[in-house]
Amino acid sequence: MKKKVVSVMLAGIMAMTMLSACGSKSSSAGSEANTEAKTTTEESAETAAASAASGTEGVTDTEVNIAMQPSGAFIPFMIAREEGWLEESLSEYGVTVNWNDFESGPPMNESMAAGSSDIGFLGDVPAVSAIAAGQDNVAIAIAAEGTNAYALLVPADSDVESVADLKGQTVSTVIGSTGHNLMEKLLSDAGLDINTDVNFVNINAGDAGTVLSTGQAAAVTIWEPNVTRLIENGTAKPLAYAHDTDLLGVNPIMANREFAESNPVIINAIVDAYKRGVEELPNLSGDTLKSIAEYLSLDEAQVATVAGNWDYTVDITDKDVAGLNDTIDFLVKIGNLTDSYDFAEHVYGK
Repeated sequence: MKKKVVSVMLAGIMAMTMLSACGSKSSSAGSEANTEAKTTTEESAETAAASAASGTEGVTDTEVNIAMQPSGAFIPFMIAREEGWLEESLSEYGVTVNWNDFESGPPMNESMAAGSSDIGFLGDVPAVSAIAAGQDNVAIAIAAEGTNAYALLVPADSDVESVADLKGQTVSTVIGSTGHNLMEKLLSDAGLDINTDVNFVNINAGDAGTVLSTGQAAAVTIWEPNVTRLIENGTAKPLAYAHDTDLLGVNPIMANREFAESNPVIINAIVDAYKRGVEELPNLSGDTLKSIAEYLSLDEAQVATVAGNWDYTVDITDKDVAGLNDTIDFLVKIGNLTDSYDFAEHVYGK
């Protein structure tokens, strides 16, 4: 019988500590969305209790392979990893936790397609692209929403005062990325066409600072931790954020469907460890903070800034599904995907 486990064990503790004023605003929006979306948190708790009672029910595999990448969207799980919470909770079931590190989403998708990874912490574009390519993956939780984590940056000494001022100038981002989606939305809101009113140039994410500082681009769209890094080192200043348009910036935690359905206890443990990481964010310090800063290539003080720009929501709501469907439609529009589909069919337990 399929076990239904989607988000966190107890819906009553969804209102977790946010790290910024925007986090409080987003938390309110998340609460409204949860009135629209049916979550299965009570079923999650029941599944965990039943499995604990039986000792083996809900666990089929003897190991779980988790794919991670250095994104601020996943800081709570970096805490869980450093603290060993997942290993501790799964040890009684004889489950080994293996960590696979990648620089970005596409190689993580390859790892999941090959069966080398069972769980992937992904951005919206890699998550929906993998499914479109034929991977049978499901979202088990939302790691973060990024309305403050995706930004349009201009050089620190730029005279540009509005998005409309970019008409006729060169703008850059990673084509096909969430940054591309953000650039197109912001330009459209300002009455500009990305194909005719600006010179749109593809870059690698790591080149954002270079093209701004050398004058090769008047603006770039990029995401955390690059946003904080470029602002604090004096290279750039923000002109607009995702919250200035209708980009939610959803980063889901994805799992192979067969693995998830065969191992509900493992899935529940992962989501619970993530939620615990969210709750422990205000207490982040010591060796754990140092390790995470090194992993993200940030100063220790910058970790809190980056984390504060993400809204670690955990629960999957209708708003999140709509945000991921927006990403699918965007990728179809630019020709990166052939056909659209409904992400709601890839939510675990639905």
